[in-house]
Amino acid sequence: MEQPFLSHLVELRQRILRALAMVMVLFLGLAFYANEIYSFLAGPLLKHMPEGSQMVAIDVASPFLTPFKLTLMVCVFLSIPFILYQAWAFIAPGLYRHERRMVLPLLVASTLLFYAGVAFAYYVVFPVMFGFLTATAPAGVAVMTDIAKYLDFVLTLFLAFGVAFEVPIATILLVWSGIVSRETIGNNRPYVIVGAFVIGAVLTPPDVVSQTLLSVPIWLLFEFGFFFSRFFEPRPAYETPRSIEHRDSSSSGD
Repeated sequence: MEQPFLSHLVELRQRILRALAMVMVLFLGLAFYANEIYSFLAGPLLKHMPEGSQMVAIDVASPFLTPFKLTLMVCVFLSIPFILYQAWAFIAPGLYRHERRMVLPLLVASTLLFYAGVAFAYYVVFPVMFGFLTATAPAGVAVMTDIAKYLDFVLTLFLAFGVAFEVPIATILLVWSGIVSRETIGNNRPYVIVGAFVIGAVLTPPDVVSQTLLSVPIWLLFEFGFFFSRFFEPRPAYETPRSIEHRDSSSSGD
């Protein structure tokens, strides 16, 4: 028992090191373009800032450290498929064949949905939200955002929208694992819709536009996951593949 356990630990260590190595390789390749990457991230805000205003750096080291911090986060973001592959390669030998056939598509779908959530935040939510926030600034107030605080703000929203877009996967996993039946989820749909708007209010700035732009996608993605969860419902014990095969062969013999 001890030897297999140690071998699993060694394999886990190797896969973690491979994931870290991928992040570092990407960082070394992108570090030279750190300022350009930050300018791209700040684009949605800069387009809506009043003429003559600009972003500022309050801390002494912010102009140097903040772009590199963003670049490191971008490298982790780009490495997600490779990191998930390492996790998949580690757990796959312990899964049954039918479990591997179902888990792998869910991993791919969850990755694509996370990327879709981040892209939705950058290309749809940010222009509308920053246009609204800068336009509502009181008279005499100069809009000049600190670059470090802006980075923390947008990274929080990226994470919020990326996780929110995982709602279909979460719904499917709840049904597939048998934790919650599909019928129960359907009966509690009104509470899910209310919860989506509560999450939108908590995770986004206090304006109706950004809250709606998060809440409505959560609701629609829930409906999407609820629809496809019918294909992942666990069969009753008497409807296992072996019993179905036996039943079909018996009926054909009659």
